[in-house]
Amino acid sequence: MNILHTSDWHIGKRLMDRERLPEQIAAFDELVRICDENQVELVLVAGDVFDTYMPSAEAEEVFFRAVRRIASDHRAVILVSGNHDDGVRLAASAPLAAEEGIYLFGSGREIMPVGGSRAVRAVASGEGYVVIGNAGGECVYVNALPYPNEARLKEEKTEEGYPDKLRRWIARGEAGFSGGMPHILLSHLFVAGGRTSESERDIDLGGARAVPLSLFDSFDYVALGHLHKPQKLGQNVAYSGSLLQYSFDEQEKKQVVLLRTEGGRVVGRTEIPLTAGRRLVRLEEENTERAAALLRQYGGCFIELTLRLNAPLSTQETQSLRAANEGLVSLIVRTQAQSAVPAVRRSALSSRELFIEYYRSVYGEPPAQDLTEVFLALLEEGA
Repeated sequence: MNILHTSDWHIGKRLMDRERLPEQIAAFDELVRICDENQVELVLVAGDVFDTYMPSAEAEEVFFRAVRRIASDHRAVILVSGNHDDGVRLAASAPLAAEEGIYLFGSGREIMPVGGSRAVRAVASGEGYVVIGNAGGECVYVNALPYPNEARLKEEKTEEGYPDKLRRWIARGEAGFSGGMPHILLSHLFVAGGRTSESERDIDLGGARAVPLSLFDSFDYVALGHLHKPQKLGQNVAYSGSLLQYSFDEQEKKQVVLLRTEGGRVVGRTEIPLTAGRRLVRLEEENTERAAALLRQYGGCFIELTLRLNAPLSTQETQSLRAANEGLVSLIVRTQAQSAVPAVRRSALSSRELFIEYYRSVYGEPPAQDLTEVFLALLEEGA
């Protein structure tokens, strides 16, 4: 069976004031083509389908059209909610979606309907897992765990460490596994050692939600979402990365991961590059005329330009730069006086660092460690 791993679609996400739905639609066209060309029978979507809890009607329409096309008449799709998704809202249509071969996990406690006339379909299911079988009798076991925290999994906070909680939550989705088929975990979480990007808001809460690789030793493959930079961790854990570039530091090529199973095992893994969407480019210059010339070289891109000058930009110079490339979305001017002070991008700071910086600005000293931990815990409850 051929399986495709994708994640972090963030449908409805904008870049500054720029709409990106047309790019996302083009990327879904590309996903459908990749599935067709590679005879994919199962697609795994590892969370953050939408960019916000309350997506626009246009974003929801794009999602439903896209996931139906991806499933088509001969594929199954398994999808877990991410931290940007409202899991309850996302899974509300699960009974209807399952009839189309689309299995939606929003809370991790869903049990999918089985059977039906589709060639690729659920043949067994229980709380937090589903077994997908094809016309040839091949089966794959998928432990489906949406973005895991106490609020989403309806548990009270306790002194139990997060890795221990996660181990218990994963075990819940293992109840139906007795071997003899490929064994996959599909989830949306942060593994220690993963590389973040600027577009990931509050990704690790200062490390409080990072989990060790050792939790995943028993799986043939762990299909993750949450981190936008494609990356492999260990032998069996992978982030497919986001559908498009969503921040200017995401310079790695976007991709999906193609898995091939045979004889009860995952025997092949191939990264397939994605080409849809506009490139995000970060440029620097020290002269406005050279900057305008440089901008013209990047037609069709979205651009963040940093200018290091001796004097502020004039209105005419600003207009000239924007006319050089309509994709200029961020213009940062550093004058000589400003350049003497190291610039820190707030988007690059963790939640812990932002809280400490804010507290220091108000009270003139850093907060106590226990106060910081309480703040991070409250922030996580609202995620």
